[in-house]
Amino acid sequence: MPESELPSASPAFDSPGEVAKRLSEVNYLAESDIATTVFLAERLGKPLLVEGPAGVGKTELAKAVAAATDADLIRLQCYEGLDEARALYEWNYSKQLLRIQAAGSDATWEKTHDDIFTDEFLLARPLLRAIRRDDPTVLLIDETDKADIEIEGLLLEVLSDFQITIPELGTVQAARRPFVVLTSNATRELSEALKRRCLYLHLDYPTRERERDIVVARVPGIEATLVDQLVEVVATLRTLELKKVPSIAETVDWARTLLALGTSTMDESAIRSTLGVVLKHQSDQLRAAKELGLPCAGR
Repeated sequence: MPESELPSASPAFDSPGEVAKRLSEVNYLAESDIATTVFLAERLGKPLLVEGPAGVGKTELAKAVAAATDADLIRLQCYEGLDEARALYEWNYSKQLLRIQAAGSDATWEKTHDDIFTDEFLLARPLLRAIRRDDPTVLLIDETDKADIEIEGLLLEVLSDFQITIPELGTVQAARRPFVVLTSNATRELSEALKRRCLYLHLDYPTRERERDIVVARVPGIEATLVDQLVEVVATLRTLELKKVPSIAETVDWARTLLALGTSTMDESAIRSTLGVVLKHQSDQLRAAKELGLPCAGR
């Protein structure tokens, strides 16, 4: 079934403004370009490729879209060595063997073959599970750039026609198109063929003002002055040559840490005692300590 002939569903959003509003209701504050791209991806039925450095909210965007649309989130975490069996499906060989043994020596191979290559013995992995679902679904293909380039060929079939071919069973066509989000940290270039099938969105670290809004939304009860100080310190840390730059999620974690400790100001003592919340390498802590004028940080 061509993509255009997939069963239609009611649009999840009426406008980019509604996207921004509903994402904000699940504590994801979306700039206008984010809201517009999400709206177009959903309305046009296109996968959304979100690229940017680690920790800028790419994965969180997919989670927020799922929450805002009451959809189930199915996640394929990519990594080097990921193969079709882990991404798509594999057969339950142990269960098939038991069925063959139970059939006895009298059973013909044709009959046994038809018995063991059925849904009962199929272990569906994320891509197949997302394709087969009738309910609203967000398919998150996370850190696509970490997978081997061969996996992109599999993704091309899924994202072109929203169908998967299983030699023993035939072609499985999507009953309902999932909302697909691919994320990439740009550690390698994705193929042009894959990019052509997607809408593209680049995310970067937020401005101080936007990150302040995010912290306030995610950490109720935190004082405004403390948030301002926190955001300034994080912005300073991101200018340094660190092994791992603090993510937005770690900024939020730091805010929750300070709130839990009853800290009212980002003084030297507060920063030094909690720096491990955002910097996870000693070399990064030492570099930050020097920049911020903190003695003995990271020890």
